[in-house]
Amino acid sequence: MTDPRGEHDADPPGPTEWGAGRVGVGPWPEEHPGEPTPDDPRFDQELLAEGDRRNVVDAYRYLTRDAIVADIDTRRHPLHVAIENFENDANIGTVVRTANAFAVDTVHIVGRRRWNRRGAMVTDRYQHLLHHPDVDTLLKWAAERDITVVAVDNTPGSVPLETARLPERCLLLFGQEGPGVTEAARRGAVMTCSIAQFGSTRSINAGVAAGIAMHRWVTQHADLRRAW
Repeated sequence: MTDPRGEHDADPPGPTEWGAGRVGVGPWPEEHPGEPTPDDPRFDQELLAEGDRRNVVDAYRYLTRDAIVADIDTRRHPLHVAIENFENDANIGTVVRTANAFAVDTVHIVGRRRWNRRGAMVTDRYQHLLHHPDVDTLLKWAAERDITVVAVDNTPGSVPLETARLPERCLLLFGQEGPGVTEAARRGAVMTCSIAQFGSTRSINAGVAAGIAMHRWVTQHADLRRAW
């Protein structure tokens, strides 16, 4: 398993950085006049000098990317999210961004290695990602680590997510927009959960569904006192 972005991908400016100046803080001396510049190695000297316009919470202002990831690693939940990427699904970026917001341990990309990062809004820089060539490889990875796989799809016989008790060590598995979770994924999951719908559409956006399911796990297992 490897980072699905590839080893040689550069980090081009992300959407939130194109709008630099609208968010964030200015140079350290402007924000903290009279205080000395921190000599803590976790701080990014360029950000201290020029300001920090990144899409990060205030607690992470001026910190290096590595320092931010290290701190999130102390807060990550035993929740994993996987999405099948056999048709180059554009929802993966949204899934990654939401996973970052909920401090998910790892997002797993199954199938195609490449995916559209635009929707991630640069959060993929702070989120652990793994690529698996197929569902069987993912299921084997989860079994070896005693992580329970739960598929999310509106199919006959599925368990309502609204009443389901999700495992704490859990991997939520999502399929493509339209076809949904593959048969191999359903067979390998301990259960398939559905999201209650009341309108005319057959399905909701895969990125939205992932966010709903992640939040359901958070309400059952996360320590809400640690939320920002």
